[in-house]
Amino acid sequence: MKKLLNAIILLFVLTAVGQAQTTESNVILITNANVFDGKSDQLANGMSVLIEGNKISKIAKSITAPKGATIIDAGGRTLSPGFIACHEHLVGQMPFGDIFTTDTRYAGYVATQTTRNYLMNGFTAVRDASGNTFSLKKAIDRGYVVGPRIYPSGPMISQTSGHADHRHDSEESDLIGGAWDPMVLNGDMVVVDGVPEVLKATRENLRRMASQIKIAVGGGTGSFSDPLDVVEFTPEEIQAATQAASDFGTYVMAHVYNTEGIRRAVDNGVKSIEHANLIDEETLRYMMEKNVWLSPQVIVYTFIPKGYTEDQANKHRQAYSGIDSMFTIAKKIGFKNIAFGTDIITDPETIKRMNEEFVFRTKWFSNAEVLQQATSKSAALLAMSGKRNPYPDKLGVIEEGAYADILLINGDPLKDISILTKPEENLALIMKDGKIYKNTIK
Repeated sequence: MKKLLNAIILLFVLTAVGQAQTTESNVILITNANVFDGKSDQLANGMSVLIEGNKISKIAKSITAPKGATIIDAGGRTLSPGFIACHEHLVGQMPFGDIFTTDTRYAGYVATQTTRNYLMNGFTAVRDASGNTFSLKKAIDRGYVVGPRIYPSGPMISQTSGHADHRHDSEESDLIGGAWDPMVLNGDMVVVDGVPEVLKATRENLRRMASQIKIAVGGGTGSFSDPLDVVEFTPEEIQAATQAASDFGTYVMAHVYNTEGIRRAVDNGVKSIEHANLIDEETLRYMMEKNVWLSPQVIVYTFIPKGYTEDQANKHRQAYSGIDSMFTIAKKIGFKNIAFGTDIITDPETIKRMNEEFVFRTKWFSNAEVLQQATSKSAALLAMSGKRNPYPDKLGVIEEGAYADILLINGDPLKDISILTKPEENLALIMKDGKIYKNTIK
């Protein structure tokens, strides 16, 4: 971990371009803005928003500028909360094979570019869904690196022959001296078996200040030895993770595609189901009854990640085949607790196109619903981290007292959400925590 932190800190000079821009004061007044508040399906036109420090202090039709305030005329642009992505991988945006041959310093350098890409695409908060991101979060919070707020899960926890186990079948068992793969050795994933080991791994992540815990309860496309139909971890092992997380005031999210695994996860205290592509209607209704979150993604399944084997690619195609059914059922039954995310991994080029996720979702949801998923809905999921929430005030909304994570958008995404796929052109201003990171308004 120290190696990764040192690598990230070494970059602070190189990342000066794109750092927060200075203003004459810590008071900023934005006028003439059409506000999307993160919850409504309509804009509030001609509004002013006052930012003092890192919070929104006032929203009104007209606000008298405090002495010394910096004034920004939005010129009728849409003012939106910063976007939130709930299933991301900030470490590992490189071809799949490179993950197994690189060192932590290189991974740290690449991660700083990834976090900058997220912020410049309008994402001011990200829930990292598995990875050694604790030091990355510190470097961003301390101003060394440009990036979004990070809700770290720490290394994903799975069983032997589970989604965190990336050893090939030709490799010897660790029981007789076999070596672990680099993702385990570098702290991005952890493989455990039995209640005591699950408890230990969960508590280790919480010790490092994980805001929530990520486990795998079913097979995955990127791992080698677990088809998508398998169920992982016993009920007792899952309960160990959820109990340990609950004792710390937070929750567990679970990677799983299949119905049996989803039910086992929900029955044993998991609060957020990641993916769920192969779910059936009965189980989705059960999730809704239990107030469990659905954290799905689309864009990641529209391409085969670089470096995948044919077996991995086939599993990826299988996962893609269930997306339409999952979302169609969710829309039909009125499932509301749906988060936004992309799950892009191993592809630094596709990560730049992450905002295409907005457009993909319009096959099933209105523009307003998609934007709500990417703002207030995802913020509600982040807030489930409770006492472990690293940013405990309001996110994902334009409200008095909320964090000043704000975008000014050229155009109206409620009418044409595709404008978000061109962030360089259409995100005129990007603010996080009251600091401006991009401003093209003349």
